[in-house]
Amino acid sequence: MMVICRYLFAAFAFCLLAITAADAQGGKSHRIVIQVDQNDPAVMNLALGNARNVIKYYRQKGEDVEVEFVAYGPGLNMLRADTSPVKDRIAELAAADPKVVFSACNNSKEAMEKREGHPITIVPQATIVPSGVVRITQLEEEGWSYVRP
Repeated sequence: MMVICRYLFAAFAFCLLAITAADAQGGKSHRIVIQVDQNDPAVMNLALGNARNVIKYYRQKGEDVEVEFVAYGPGLNMLRADTSPVKDRIAELAAADPKVVFSACNNSKEAMEKREGHPITIVPQATIVPSGVVRITQLEEEGWSYVRP
C-alpha cells in the first residue's frame, strides 16, 4: 500500500510541475477563427486588422495565439489571386506569423468557376478546404473562438 501511495504522490507531483512550467511560459493559448463571407474590402480590411490587434495584444501578454481566416461565398474574393483587394496584406501577415492560416472554401470556388467559366487561382498563402461553413464548425467544436467582423 505504501508503494502505491508513493507512486500516486510522484505522479501528482509530476503533473503539478508540468502545469506550473506551462504557466511560467505564458501557458494560456488562444485560438480564433475569423469568418469572411462578404465581397467588401472594408470588411476584409477590418478582419485583417482584428487579427493583427488580437495577435499584438496576446503576444504582449506573453500568451500564444493562433488565427484562422475562413473565406466562403462572396468573401472568397478575399483569397482570389485575381480579385483580392487585400492580397498584399495577406502576404505580409502570413510571412510575419506562421500561426495565421487562410482557408478558402472549395464549394464557393467551384461555384465561382462554374459561373465564370474559368479556373480560379487562390493566393499562395491560402489552403483550400472542402467547405467553409464546415471548417468553422470544426474549429468551434475544437474550442476556437468565433469572430465575424
